[in-house]
Amino acid sequence: MPRHFVIGNGKLLINLDRNTYMRDLYYPYVGQLNHIGGYQCRVGVWVDGAFSWLNAPEWKFQLSYIEDSLVTDVTATNDQLGLTLHIHDGVHQRDHIYIKRITLHNHHDAQREVRLFFNQDLLINETEIGDTAAYYPYNNTIFHYKKDNYFMFNGSTGSEGIYQYTTGVKRFYNAEGTWRDAEDGHLMGNTIAQGSVDSTLSLKHQLPIQGEHTIYYWMTAGRTLEEVKKLDSYVKENHPGKLLDRVAIFWQRWSNKEERHYGNLTPEMIRLFKHSLLIVRTQTNTGGAIIAANDSDIMQSNRDHYSYMWPRDGALIAYAMSKAGYSGMVTPFYHFCANALSAEGYLHHKYNPDGTVGSSWHPYIHAGQPRLPIQEDETALVLFALWEDYQQHGSIELAQSLYHSLVRKAAGFLAEYVNQELNLPLPSYDLWEERYGIYTFTVSAVYGGLLAASNFCALFGDDERSKRYKHTAERLKSGILQHLWDDQAKRFVRGLYLEDGKWVKDMTLESSVYGIFEFGVLPADDARVVSTMRAIKDGLTIQTEIGGIARYAHDYYFQRSSDIERIPGNPWIICTLWLAEWEIECAKNMADLESPFRTLEWVVRHAMESGILPEQLDPLTGEPVSVAPLTWSHATFVLAVVKYMNKYEQLLK
Repeated sequence: MPRHFVIGNGKLLINLDRNTYMRDLYYPYVGQLNHIGGYQCRVGVWVDGAFSWLNAPEWKFQLSYIEDSLVTDVTATNDQLGLTLHIHDGVHQRDHIYIKRITLHNHHDAQREVRLFFNQDLLINETEIGDTAAYYPYNNTIFHYKKDNYFMFNGSTGSEGIYQYTTGVKRFYNAEGTWRDAEDGHLMGNTIAQGSVDSTLSLKHQLPIQGEHTIYYWMTAGRTLEEVKKLDSYVKENHPGKLLDRVAIFWQRWSNKEERHYGNLTPEMIRLFKHSLLIVRTQTNTGGAIIAANDSDIMQSNRDHYSYMWPRDGALIAYAMSKAGYSGMVTPFYHFCANALSAEGYLHHKYNPDGTVGSSWHPYIHAGQPRLPIQEDETALVLFALWEDYQQHGSIELAQSLYHSLVRKAAGFLAEYVNQELNLPLPSYDLWEERYGIYTFTVSAVYGGLLAASNFCALFGDDERSKRYKHTAERLKSGILQHLWDDQAKRFVRGLYLEDGKWVKDMTLESSVYGIFEFGVLPADDARVVSTMRAIKDGLTIQTEIGGIARYAHDYYFQRSSDIERIPGNPWIICTLWLAEWEIECAKNMADLESPFRTLEWVVRHAMESGILPEQLDPLTGEPVSVAPLTWSHATFVLAVVKYMNKYEQLLK
C-alpha cells in the first residue's frame, strides 16, 4: 500500500496511509529503525453507542496537504455516524514531536458525546521482542520504550486530557491487540504490558448541536523518559495547535524561499513542484543521507527495502535540489560521501542512513574471478553533482573542504579504472543494479565526473591533475563514440557485455542512455543523440491510455503485462521525464516546449491524490506500482521543471 502522506524534519519521519494511520515511524534517522514497520496505528470514533475505525468503508476521504507545507489536510466524512473530521498531521520542524489535530463537525441537531480512540502499535528497534508500554500517572500519558528509544503519547480536548487508556499484548497467541478493546467505547485501564505490546488511549468531548470542536493527539520521541517528558511539557505549554500552525508556516516559507518566474506552468504543476521540494526534504537526513524511499510495504515482495542511500539516487537528487536553489540542504550529502568513500576511492552499492555500508547483492567473485561489487556511475555522479552545485552557487569553501577527501580521491579511482584497449571504464554493474558490463549511462557519468574533477583541479591551480583528468575524460568520449554507437541502428546501445572472451553490444533499447547529453558527452541536439532519443520515444512509449516511458524493452521488474510490443515495461516517472529533459534542451522556440509541457501535465495527472509520486505506474490502470513516494521521482520532476522554466525564460528574450 503506497504511503499517501510523509511528514518529517530530517531526524523523525512518519508515513501515513490514506486513513491518516501512522504506518512507518523512523527515528533517529530518516530510513533507519522503523518503529512501526508497516503495521497500523488505528484511529477510531465512538458516538451514540456506535464505533468505527477510520479505515471502515463508510468513511469518505479527501486527501491533500495544506498549501506548500508538510502538514496534511484531510477531510473524512461518515454519514452513518453523522460526523465529519477535518484532520491535520505534522512533525515539528526542529524537535521530535508529531501532532495530529482533529476538528469534529456534528451533523445532528443534538448534543452528542464523542470519543476518539488512538492505538499505538509499535515494534521498537524493528522487533516486537522486549517492548514495554505503560501508563505514566505523573503527566497522564502512555509511553513505550526499549533500550534508549522512548515514545510518549498524549492528547487534549482543550479542557481535558486522556480519558481512558489500556496496554496489552498483541499478535501473540490469540491476542490481536488493545485496539479490539476500544470497539465497545471503553478501555480496560491495564497499566503496563511487556513483550509484544500495544496501547490505546481515548479522548472524550460533548459535541454541541450542529457544532464543532477540536482535539489534539501528539507523540514525542527521545532517548530517555526525561527527554520525552520535557518535550511533552513543551507541547502543552506552547499549545499543540499553535505549534502545528508554526510547522505549516515554516514549510511555506521554506518552499517559497526562492523568487521564481514560472512562465506558462499551470497552478497544478507549480503546486507539485513545491510539493516535490518538500517531499525530497522529508527523505533527507540532517547528516546527509538522502534516502531512496521509506515505504516499508515493499517488504511484502522483497525481504529488504528502499530505506538506503544509493549514491546514484543521492547525487541526482542533490543535483536537482541544487538547481532549484537548495544547495545548503544537500551540502551534508557531499560530506557523507567523502566519509563513506573506500580507501581505493569508490563508493559502495548503498549505505545505511548512519553511514555504514548497506546490504548488497553484488558479489566480490564471479566464475572464479574477483570483481569490484560496485556501480561506477555512483562514484562519478557525486563529482558531477558537486561541480554543478559549485557552478550554480559558487561555494568555493565547500569545494575546498572536499577537494582532498572526495574530489581527488574519487577522481583518482575513476582515472585508473579504465580498460586501456577500449578506452572505456572497466566493467561494473549498471545503474539498475541488474547486469554487469560496460554501460553507456555509466561511461557518460564517469566522463562527467572526470570533467568535474578536472574543473575543480583547475579551480585550485592543480593544473597537472586537471589536464590528466580531462585527457582521460576525452579518451572515454572517444571510446563511447567508437564502441557504444551502432551505425546500423543509428543509436547508442545500452552497453557492452563479455561473451566468450569478446565484447558484444547490448542492443536492448534503454532509456538511461539519456546520460549522453545529461552529463555533457554530446550536446542534446547532436544528430546521434537526436536519433537515439527518438528511438527511445518510439520504442519505449507505453501504447495504452496511461502512456509514459519504460526503463527498457522487456522490463521484468513488477511487470504487469507480457504484451511487450505495446507495453515494453511499466512507465517510470523518471524515465518519462528524461525524455522531456532532452526535448527541453533541444527546444529552439515556444512550440518545441509543447511536448515537455504535456509530459509535466502527465506527471501531475498521475500523482496520487495527496501529491505523492511513485516509482512506477501500472500501464493498464495508472495505479502506483512499487514504492511511493520515490525520492528520485520527485527530484526528477523538480529538475525538469527548473529546466523548463529556464528555457522558457531564455526563449522569451
